[in-house]
Amino acid sequence: MSDPSAIAELPETEAAIFRLNRLDLTDFRNYGRLSWSPAARIAVISGPNGSGKTNLLEAISLLGPGRGLRQARVADFARLRADDATSWAVAARVRAPDAVEPLIIGTGSAPDGGERRIIRLDGATVSQTELASHIAISWITPQMDRLFGEGPGGRRRFLDRLVWALDPAHARDVAAHDAAMTRRNRLLAEGRADPAWLAGLEDGMARHAVASTAGRRALVNQLNATLARGAVAPFPAARLALLCPIADRLAEAPALAVEDWLRAALAASRTADAASGSASLGAHRTDLGLSDLQSGRPAALASTGQQKALLLGVVLGHALVIAEARGFAPWLLLDEPLVHLDDTHRAALLEALGRLPAQAFLTGTDAAPFAALQGHAEFCLCMAGGLVENPGFARPQAKESL
Repeated sequence: MSDPSAIAELPETEAAIFRLNRLDLTDFRNYGRLSWSPAARIAVISGPNGSGKTNLLEAISLLGPGRGLRQARVADFARLRADDATSWAVAARVRAPDAVEPLIIGTGSAPDGGERRIIRLDGATVSQTELASHIAISWITPQMDRLFGEGPGGRRRFLDRLVWALDPAHARDVAAHDAAMTRRNRLLAEGRADPAWLAGLEDGMARHAVASTAGRRALVNQLNATLARGAVAPFPAARLALLCPIADRLAEAPALAVEDWLRAALAASRTADAASGSASLGAHRTDLGLSDLQSGRPAALASTGQQKALLLGVVLGHALVIAEARGFAPWLLLDEPLVHLDDTHRAALLEALGRLPAQAFLTGTDAAPFAALQGHAEFCLCMAGGLVENPGFARPQAKESL
């Protein structure tokens, strides 16, 4: 491994970086008002616990599709204040590669409150699918350290976020599948087993299950190929596996044939599914397997530090896959990324970030472990809902400026 104190030169693709040029928060979490213009491709945000570091990353995550890195309710984003108001807003000026004018993205609470958030792009209200066609964001949080010690739901959501960055329509297929499945489960539970009605719902489940599984399979294949060629070196590479009978059949048969198989299987399992209260087959049964590419050791049998290293390797490789497919890498939100990593993996991560053509936002209670990024990153102190320059670290070099 090269000297971690000397981060590698940035690649020639620096000019194609998808840039967050300005972020504005209004009554979001512990921030009353904040305006921040990142000064470098990498930002290191340090400060004591409770100062708002993760809140800042969460605000950035809401500039993309989905519910953000905490999966919180819309009402929870509002800052606590005397008038008990629940309004909040996050806005950004974004420079897309080769764009003449910046994108203006805004999101916030709906005027009537509730659990609906408004998303606007250049002043026009848009859907999350439309937003996903313009922006991609990836993240790692401390809560994800438990990803391989819990059920498959968290791993599936992690995978779907990765797929969404590659295929903006993916979430629509997943949602359509789940909606049809919910209606089918209700009919079976109520004993209203109208064959034609059930067949229609099972047809929708089959079509959307195969489409969403095909998207997952494409992402896994591309990511494995990228990691296998050592693209994230010196960071260790992982290998992903899609644990899903639908994916297994797609590897051997055309999509239409797999849809026919799934429709027939769902029809044959109605009695069993009515008794269990859930569909035994579908896109909701997919799980994600992860192992170390070199040793073959599964993540489920690895230490917490090894699991985190594998996840970080996946996120780094995913950024390269998206950059190749869409012309820009996603923003990387890495909350406490150095926790649980040994010195070797810490140095490897910082070196990999120095090479990666992506804007990255890193947090930590102490900025010292990120010192190898001096001259390449902006170091900020987060204190009581404010953000200031960290005087203990050198400013980024001119070529790092955004």
